[in-house]
Amino acid sequence: MKLAPAIVSLAALVAAAPAVLAADPVKIGLVAEFSGPFAAYGKQIENGMKAYLKAHGDTVAGRKIEILERDTTGPAPEVAKRVAQDLVTNDKIDFLAGFGLSPNAFAVAAVATQAKTPMVIMNAASSMITTKSPYVVRFSMTLPQVTEPIALWAAKNGIKKVYSIVSDYAPGIDAEGAFEKAFTSHGGTVLGSVRVPLKNPDFAPFVQRAKDAKPEAVFIFVPAGEQSVAFVKAFAERGLREAGIKIIGPGDVVDDDVLESMGAPTLGIITTHHYSFAHESPENDAFRKAYAAVSGDGARPNFMAVGGYDGMAAIAETVQKLGGKLDADKAMEILKNYKSESPRGPIQIDPQTRDIVQTVYVRRVEQKNGHFYNVEFDKFPRVKDPVKEASATKEAAK
Repeated sequence: MKLAPAIVSLAALVAAAPAVLAADPVKIGLVAEFSGPFAAYGKQIENGMKAYLKAHGDTVAGRKIEILERDTTGPAPEVAKRVAQDLVTNDKIDFLAGFGLSPNAFAVAAVATQAKTPMVIMNAASSMITTKSPYVVRFSMTLPQVTEPIALWAAKNGIKKVYSIVSDYAPGIDAEGAFEKAFTSHGGTVLGSVRVPLKNPDFAPFVQRAKDAKPEAVFIFVPAGEQSVAFVKAFAERGLREAGIKIIGPGDVVDDDVLESMGAPTLGIITTHHYSFAHESPENDAFRKAYAAVSGDGARPNFMAVGGYDGMAAIAETVQKLGGKLDADKAMEILKNYKSESPRGPIQIDPQTRDIVQTVYVRRVEQKNGHFYNVEFDKFPRVKDPVKEASATKEAAK
């Protein structure tokens, strides 16, 4: 008679087993800009992540991937930190990801450290972000990494006098310093430089100042999107092309996402960057198709989208290698040694810096069949962040 309750309890446990054994989802807290003037950043990153899941499936090691989107509203470090804290405290996320703008990434790095949560940077490009937490790994670029090559290319191709215009925040200052150092060390002269406000700049007076200096080229870094459109418009309206002045810089100024809308004034602009929609490879063909399937609006994927795609690929590989049993420190060991053939070309993470090593391409805007593309014609393979490279070299020499 005493056995009956035990039998009933066992039956109840068996009935409940499927619920108990069902694996919880892997939660990714996507912190990015989804509203305001930088709203395209979050959209590109998220669609890049979704493109990877579309192509490879949204279940890894028996666990479904779940993306929890949080809007920073723009360059708003306080908002970014608050939503990240909410994600790790209340939503119990496994990974932080996204970060279109560097000020937001800087603010969240401390949260990643305190919560011991891997933080996957998919765009933010200030060199020093990865030094702010041992849990940060970057799958985008640094501004010095994609800027130094255009300085070297310009110096080797007859450009001797340049005027510099950059946005007044960490990536812009990084770009300004990297360009000037590399360009002047190879015989070039920077005739003048100006830093423009990050929010709502009027480029006309700055472009006129550059024209008055009579350079052979204007070096430009502004955040991709609305600001690059505004700069190219001012450049055209002030007649710099007619004055024989070229535009050079990292690829943000001719972002694939807005290149078509900028049109003919972009023709001939030469930039260096790590991804072009026009890059020719089987991996990029597959990426473009997957992106089109999830975006639904006909927009081109840009360098932020490929950052989202590759970052998502790295997270998926980490979950797979850990057999679905996530541990932050073990996850970081896998992420620090990640290597892949990306839609942009071969990539790997430098385990010492947790920054990406990749090919940087020299591209020219060309028109083909009525459309505008960044067409690659030269490249710098296996480029590391030159800021950290210089620091490592200096330490080794001591």
